[in-house]
Amino acid sequence: MMIRNNVATHLLTTKKYLDDNQSLASMKALIINCTLKPSPAFSNTDALINKAASQLQEKNVGTEIIRLVDYEVKPGNSSDQGNGDQWPLILEKIRNCDILIIGTPIWMGHLASTAQRMIERLDAIFHEEGFTDEKTGQYFTYNKVAGCLITGNEDGAHSCAAQLLWSMQELGFTIPPNVNAYWVGLAGGDQDYVEAGGEQYLYTNTTLRYMIGNLTYFANLLKNNPIDTNLKELEEAAKAESDPE
Repeated sequence: MMIRNNVATHLLTTKKYLDDNQSLASMKALIINCTLKPSPAFSNTDALINKAASQLQEKNVGTEIIRLVDYEVKPGNSSDQGNGDQWPLILEKIRNCDILIIGTPIWMGHLASTAQRMIERLDAIFHEEGFTDEKTGQYFTYNKVAGCLITGNEDGAHSCAAQLLWSMQELGFTIPPNVNAYWVGLAGGDQDYVEAGGEQYLYTNTTLRYMIGNLTYFANLLKNNPIDTNLKELEEAAKAESDPE
């Protein structure tokens, strides 16, 4: 009886692994590098991103990496500013992904300006038709997960992660636990991630594996169990208990 139970348990475990692997194979991850350096210039943020991409590919997740500065993304408050604005191309990639990872360098303790612009452009579109579900009011970002990767040569990683992850959940993305990984150098140091050997740094490598593990788990969970919250109904309930504006 014990042998039979063990065999049954093994078969169930094997089936779950195969099912999960098949589910992940249908997923798409988009990693946006917000470096200020256009391709093909070397980017330390790109080096950390490539490690993340390798781990995603090991899980059979289709992965695309782009640099925001390789596109003409204009400042603005609409989905398309016209006059050569290439934000619609980026937006379509975000709409089609299950996992979004934003990678940014740190400049003077802050996000790169490209990362800030991306958040601004995402925030400005939800008043437009086609970006929310007509029945539930959910943003198109619902049932997608997001995380971030950060590199710098001194400080600001916690602040940058806080800004990015808070913004992404406000925009409708699901933020699983432990979905940021970063590397920063010594105070006053002159070496960046690759030159300083950051690719072998235990803390960064550990948090990166946490991140990829949790992003893929929750992306799979949401794909099979999408959020069914009806925001329009909740908004009406809130209006009923609130003072008129």
